[in-house]
Amino acid sequence: MEELSTTRLRLRRWTTDAPDVDFLVDLHSRWEVMRYIGRWPRVASDRSEAVRRAERYAGMDHPVHGIWAIEDVATGRLHGTLLLKDLPASGAPVTSPDPAPSGDTEIGWHLHPDAWGHGYASEAAARVLEHAFAHGLDQVLAVTHPDNAASQRVARRIGMTGLGITGRYYDTTCALFRIDRPTEADPAG
Repeated sequence: MEELSTTRLRLRRWTTDAPDVDFLVDLHSRWEVMRYIGRWPRVASDRSEAVRRAERYAGMDHPVHGIWAIEDVATGRLHGTLLLKDLPASGAPVTSPDPAPSGDTEIGWHLHPDAWGHGYASEAAARVLEHAFAHGLDQVLAVTHPDNAASQRVARRIGMTGLGITGRYYDTTCALFRIDRPTEADPAG
């Protein structure tokens, strides 16, 4: 997984070291962060969940996809997570540990409340979109809970177009957004 950067942010691989795990414990134990994530939102119940999550994030090895820690260049403080990954299709058996991939790529972000309102999600997501398109992806999707207006604003800010409500992903109802790779004639997107 490639490390990425902006003027203010470094997007790096997660580690299983204590500072990263501690941050994930804090992030995922907050209802205001988790309330819109997943079919049945819930906060993390213990440190072992954060360790398993850190191991999964740190172990992701793909030439284009990734799950990055969003780190402040100036302070080293973590702000959240930026992901670019396979988007799970709805309809996988309930007993399946891994949902079936849809063939689509998803971009998403989960930021700590202390990082909200500073433009970090938009900045990190725009950088990951540049990375995705530079590595040959033609289209990237985002799905949000229909009531998550803040995430929908981020999607629009990075140039995504709202496509309405869908049930095609995650076995739940989502607001769907899409952005296509800019063409040579339209480098700004």
